[in-house]
Amino acid sequence: MLVEMRGRSQITIPNEIVKKLGVVEGDKFDVIEKDGGIFLCPVVVYPKSEMARIARLVKEAEDEHKEGKTKIYDDIDKMFKDMGIDL
Repeated sequence: MLVEMRGRSQITIPNEIVKKLGVVEGDKFDVIEKDGGIFLCPVVVYPKSEMARIARLVKEAEDEHKEGKTKIYDDIDKMFKDMGIDL
């Protein structure tokens, strides 16, 4: 697809790509330059305190696994909900 650079270095991402990726206004992207190309990668940004909380949960899960108390999930949404992560 061909797009054009506009004022203030802006381009429009074609609608079919926006829909396919499910991105919406306000989403953030990592912009990478590599081998003469520009790549946009959608990212989610969490506050540092939230990342520390998730790290603690991972550590607790590792400890439970070592003790043989591992909880097994077959639904990732349930797992995140139990971890207090709202996607």
